[in-house]
Amino acid sequence: MDADERLELAVDPARPTGRTLLAGGVEQSYVDVVDPTYLHFEYVRRMAAVTDLAAPGGDPLAVLHLGGGALTLPRYVAATRPGSRQVVVERDPAVVELVERAFPPRPAAVEIRVADAREAVAAAPAGAYDLVLADIYRAARMPPHVAAVSFVAEVARVLRPDGIYLVNVTDLPPLVFTRVQAATLRAVFADVCVVADRRMLRGRRYGNVVLAAALRPHRLPVARLVVRALRDPLPGGVLHGPALDTFIAGARPYADDTER
Repeated sequence: MDADERLELAVDPARPTGRTLLAGGVEQSYVDVVDPTYLHFEYVRRMAAVTDLAAPGGDPLAVLHLGGGALTLPRYVAATRPGSRQVVVERDPAVVELVERAFPPRPAAVEIRVADAREAVAAAPAGAYDLVLADIYRAARMPPHVAAVSFVAEVARVLRPDGIYLVNVTDLPPLVFTRVQAATLRAVFADVCVVADRRMLRGRRYGNVVLAAALRPHRLPVARLVVRALRDPLPGGVLHGPALDTFIAGARPYADDTER
């Protein structure tokens, strides 16, 4: 591993049971070692909100996590939806080793695979998952090979008919990358929305944006998601329908070299 990718584990001085995993000095994951339902990062809470609303409370789900970190969301799903079958794909074996050694044992129904996300999705059977959650970064950027239409189409293939794809992206004003990603998801999925801090959606700050996409029209629980976003400690907004049309206007789906 390069020196600038060095992994560190820090105790949260404001919450003694909180642990932050850092890579190259950048916060990557946060886990409360006593309470897996405590979600420190804003974007993780937004992804969890969609996960909570994806099916009746407590129902087990089949979930594929692309990007493992400290297993924050796998632990959350295991706690809130017991019996869920979860697969975590993490490309960095050093991250897996540290998390297995320094954090509480992972839930029994969580399997970890050391692999590239695109290769793992391509190898997965069709219709295997209710949810696919992507939080994939390399050197603080989302790798192009998991941002393209061809990859999104592969994700759609492994989802069940009512399945939902969730993607975390980081962006800065004027959110060009987010607009392209939203257009890319719309090229494959029938229902798409964007969830973020309202200041981000107004182009006033750098941060995280969560995109949700579903195969079936009107599948996303938009009205309930709006309520959850507003109640968050950092109130968020949801772009969907005409508002998303306006947001995406002029953006083209991202095509990788194999599609040009």
